[in-house]
Amino acid sequence: MRRLIIWAGMAAATGMPICAQGVPHSERWKDPRLARLVEFFDSLGSPVRDLAPEFLAAADRHGLDWRLLPSICVVESGGGKNYSKNNIFGWGSATRGFATIRGSIDWVAERLAQSKLYRGKDLDGILATYNPRPGYRARVKSVMRLVAPDQSPAPRNALSAGLSPASEPQKQALPAPAP
Repeated sequence: MRRLIIWAGMAAATGMPICAQGVPHSERWKDPRLARLVEFFDSLGSPVRDLAPEFLAAADRHGLDWRLLPSICVVESGGGKNYSKNNIFGWGSATRGFATIRGSIDWVAERLAQSKLYRGKDLDGILATYNPRPGYRARVKSVMRLVAPDQSPAPRNALSAGLSPASEPQKQALPAPAP
């Protein structure tokens, strides 16, 4: 409890939420990834929509692709629609409990970036370790493409185009090389 009070005091003293410390307030809300992630969660009717800033902050803090955590959340809990113990990521075969959903976001991000099991692995390696079942990697990566086709924040409403998280990957033409 004492730790919580100290953290709350630190956040109040800076005038910013804990998840956004170090990022100027005006810049945080200009991030086009935030608008895209909120739009994506809205399109799913996801109850974690308001936690979009926390998903981005955790990914940035831990050097993860910004689409990874939301995509695992969608695959594992329907975007926060079906979970227990504040575990929207299905961590530990959905047996691990967390004090809050917000806390689970940073905890899982930290493990994916720093744990001996995940550290130094590429996306496929992380996903294969997270859940080795056949098709899991493809499903999460498909959802990542629904969030945004690549790591760029460009909005794209793939859900209205009839794509689903379980759909097959789409081939994209490579841009012509610059002269």
